[in-house]
Amino acid sequence: MSIGLSLAGALVCIAILYTQLRRWWVGNRDPKVLLAFAQGLLMGALGALCAGGLLGLLTGCTRQGVSATANKGVTGLTGSGAGSPMAAASLAGRLTPEGAVIVALATVATVIAYKAASKDDKRRLLGGLIVGACLTAVAGVAGALDQLPALVNEAGAAGRRVLEGGSL
Repeated sequence: MSIGLSLAGALVCIAILYTQLRRWWVGNRDPKVLLAFAQGLLMGALGALCAGGLLGLLTGCTRQGVSATANKGVTGLTGSGAGSPMAAASLAGRLTPEGAVIVALATVATVIAYKAASKDDKRRLLGGLIVGACLTAVAGVAGALDQLPALVNEAGAAGRRVLEGGSL
């Protein structure tokens, strides 16, 4: 099941993305500043690959929560609703067992990174998670990330080959 994103929800995600990129651009442009946000963004997109399980549930709940909150905020600010759903697409349902192991490994790495991160990096990581989980429901972003499931599945298959004594 794919849960879509409202136009107002997409606005919130784009605002989070803009805020992170602007902070980096006007700062010293150190790539390390974007690392936590990028890790969260990737993990959010990987969570969108999961058709079920805890990651699939959390991704869907994130989209619903962002959409509902953003719709109320835009309606309160402008007096006009912006809750119309956007054209939706789904990355879900295309993971192989090997790809699922890669997503699980990325989840563990993200949790460990979150635990070790500073307060600012924790906020960046969570912002990336929100943006990645939500924008992957929009048809244009899902289309741009069309090769992500194949890449994750192939990385898992390559890992399996190596563990079984083969080569990459």
